Amino acid sequence: MLASSVLFFILPILLSPLLSSGVQFPFNVSYNIDCGGSTNSVDQFNRTWLSDRFYTGGSTGLVSEPLHFHPLQEKTLRFFPLSSGKKNCYVVDLPNGRYYVRTFTVYDNYDGKSHSPSFDLSVEGTLVFSWRSPWPEDISQHGAYSDLFVYVNDGEADVCFYGIATDSPVIGSLEIVQIDASSYDSATIGTNHMLVNYGRFSCGSDQWGPGFTNDTDFFGRSWQSDVEFRAKNSNIKRLSTSKTIVNTSQSPNYFPMRLYQSAVTVTGNGALEYELQVDAKLDYLLWFHFAEIDASVNAAGKRVFDVVINGNNVTRIDVYKRVGGFAADNWHYVVKNLSDTVLTVKLAPFVGAPILSGLENYALVPADLSTVPDQVMAMRALKESLRVPDRMGWNGDPCAPVNWDAWEGVTCHPNKEETALVVSQIDLGSQGLKGFISDQIGHLSNLVSLNLSSNFLEGTIPSGLGQKSLARLDLSNNQLSGSIPESLASSSLQLVLLNDNLLEGRVPDDLFSVGVHGGSIDLLGNKALCGVSPLPSCPLFWDHGSLSTGGKVAIGLACSFIFCVLLLVIYICCIRRGNNDYDFGLPQDLMSLAAKRNKYQRQKSLMLLEMESQHAKGFPSTLNLQSESS
Repeated sequence: MLASSVLFFILPILLSPLLSSGVQFPFNVSYNIDCGGSTNSVDQFNRTWLSDRFYTGGSTGLVSEPLHFHPLQEKTLRFFPLSSGKKNCYVVDLPNGRYYVRTFTVYDNYDGKSHSPSFDLSVEGTLVFSWRSPWPEDISQHGAYSDLFVYVNDGEADVCFYGIATDSPVIGSLEIVQIDASSYDSATIGTNHMLVNYGRFSCGSDQWGPGFTNDTDFFGRSWQSDVEFRAKNSNIKRLSTSKTIVNTSQSPNYFPMRLYQSAVTVTGNGALEYELQVDAKLDYLLWFHFAEIDASVNAAGKRVFDVVINGNNVTRIDVYKRVGGFAADNWHYVVKNLSDTVLTVKLAPFVGAPILSGLENYALVPADLSTVPDQVMAMRALKESLRVPDRMGWNGDPCAPVNWDAWEGVTCHPNKEETALVVSQIDLGSQGLKGFISDQIGHLSNLVSLNLSSNFLEGTIPSGLGQKSLARLDLSNNQLSGSIPESLASSSLQLVLLNDNLLEGRVPDDLFSVGVHGGSIDLLGNKALCGVSPLPSCPLFWDHGSLSTGGKVAIGLACSFIFCVLLLVIYICCIRRGNNDYDFGLPQDLMSLAAKRNKYQRQKSLMLLEMESQHAKGFPSTLNLQSESS
């Protein structure tokens, strides 16, 4: 039989799925995803169905008897074999808000094994549906719809599957429609509860609603007939009208007019009774729908009845007094502290016969804790950088739901305030990983233990890896290069295994204190690590494959000394020049005197030459004559 840790109501397949793409008011965000479909398609209600190939992994399948299913999206399915990992998810980007989510699940012996699978399904990190083998024959062959209302606060909807033992989860279609955030009395119930459908029916009519008929429901809800929920001893009279019903399709719930155009009452003085299957561990929201569509009831006091839930008379209703005739009215009640798996609802007559147009029953499922958003992003970045294989099932929220194991090799726990989950341990030793360690690992601020040993990781050790919480670090037997970051010295490490890598450079002195204070450290088998014994001493001016701090200081001091000497030389030269006041240019008067002197010397030389010439020709020397006469 079909078991559930959180029981849910299954709508049997009669026609075709829910209308959601036609929803244009009040919101225009809706997705119809054909699980296993290879291309986009349009159904008989003019709804566009999207292939799911961009939303998840796994494999595609086809029901064994496709002629039994009219819509194309019911014939195809997506299944997740063990090779895809224990956990697989659909991730759909959405604006934050409240959403109606509906799934169609079918087996129909698609794999020829005649074994319907056991698996769990979660929405936004909270376990909501549990399928257990064997399924009821009708559901296994024809499939079933399940739906709920949920708040999305992280910009994406996660619908995840968790296989039990070696079984492969399956899904036929997935529909997501944005609805009014204040619907179904969210102000009172709060935003930390999901409303999981345990029964939604319309009285006095057959099954109808988007995907089943052309009738419109802006939220995408479909409505079953109430026949299978009524107590067998009820003497039922069906009522219907084609008149307009006022107060329908109004904010915030937008209940359709069709819901109030039919109803049931009873003949004689009997009560109208329903029996609803529930999980006694949960609370339930009952939403009643009334409309006085009997024209003979035209005044207050003509039809009055009591609402009795599990034997408790909780209220008295006079529909005409509340809203008048041919007008929609609804009333809701939260049932708590159940002691049985059957919830009874009875409308007992006070004046006249009771009347009911419809009833909804929702389990109030508390939302589980989810992982801190920064750590979700860090883990997803780590998944990409480490090239984590699909078989490990690193999909959706790393830690949620808490009923399941976290991602393979990952351990989580609640934070101090117990408002979210945090990652405390990652153990991926000997997994054949061939990537590198993402810098985003620094956002795992609660990480206590990290083991990535005996893989093929390359690159450097991120500087962000040195959280105060980190106590155990094993990166041995990889191909990590570069230096050991100083950040590791500031953590609370008790075990450090970095041996058999390609690390080089000076080891931070404080890191050696791990061994001194009773911890364990192994740095052997690296390329060129140096520092405290037993490692070799580091070069004076060379460290971490480049100049060490001492080398940089020495070069800086040398440059400073040379600069100071140059300044001193320039200063001395300037001082000496100032004291002697030398001017290497010749004065103008001195230049004129020299020119005259040179001219006189030339004239004297010419006169001496002339006298010598006359003396040679026998002419008396004028100079001598003048001397004798004197």
